[in-house]
Amino acid sequence: MVAFESGEVIRRLSARLKMRHLILLLRIQQHGSLTRVAEHMASSQPAITNALAELESMFGAPLFDRSVRGMTPTALGTVVLARARAMVHDLGHLVRDMETVASGYAAHLHIGVTPFISGQMLSAVVQRTRPEGDGRLTVTIHEGTSDQLLSQLRDHTLDIVIGRASSTVDLGQVTFEVLYRQQPRLIASRRLAAQLGRNRLDWRKLADLDWVLGAPHTAMREQVADIFLGAGLAPPAPVVESYSSKLIGEMIVANERAVSIVPADIAEELVRIAGVAIVPYSFDWTLPPIAMFTRAQGLHRPADRLFAASLRQICQETYGT
Repeated sequence: MVAFESGEVIRRLSARLKMRHLILLLRIQQHGSLTRVAEHMASSQPAITNALAELESMFGAPLFDRSVRGMTPTALGTVVLARARAMVHDLGHLVRDMETVASGYAAHLHIGVTPFISGQMLSAVVQRTRPEGDGRLTVTIHEGTSDQLLSQLRDHTLDIVIGRASSTVDLGQVTFEVLYRQQPRLIASRRLAAQLGRNRLDWRKLADLDWVLGAPHTAMREQVADIFLGAGLAPPAPVVESYSSKLIGEMIVANERAVSIVPADIAEELVRIAGVAIVPYSFDWTLPPIAMFTRAQGLHRPADRLFAASLRQICQETYGT
């Protein structure tokens, strides 16, 4: 194991490390070959080799293992690459913030959102997040699964993630705060909902209908599968898989045999915007709670803290949590 004198390493990095070095490391990881890196960076292989040697001298140890199969990060290289990626993303955010301020806004936020988060709630949070003075925020909403978004939170692509806190997500380097819980609702067209509502819940009959569901391995999809398995039935094969609650609503309205299970707040939105109906069934299971995820180091920018405070307030007012 290589011993490091932290003060000396900090001195070397502070004096010599440049952003181009970090970009070079990411390109080497991407391409796995100094020859290909040289081609993509319009440089020569000797120049790239010398730059990597300079970098490894700064850190005092190899950052990549070389083999006939290409270059792979060492244990130290993996750590350095994670930080390099975050620093490059932070530079991109700095440029975006400069553009935002030049356009008369206060800051720009990158918010990650998992499927089945209420658009009405998100809109209310954005509208309430007001920096001091007359400044306004601009916001980019990034959608994806919890694992995808938390990975982007760790590498500084995202500032905050709103997602589902379950035992299956990787919580490394992040913290979370539970915001509210959702109950599931069965939705269908108005005619089918009226027919189903006249009878007791029968999972065998429901299994024969056309199901519109979220993607595999999401919390909602797993819950639906579990409820059918608990009833001794094979989970239904969906006719449509989608992350989009709007598309799910449109598919339900267009197909008199279509049903789906979505969180209660999403079901109520789809009643309003798509014309679906909620079947008056009660389910004895709940979904993993919705939480706000942040990096373990905390929220450093005032705009991030303002957004987090507004999110807490809106959830308290809307869901009573």
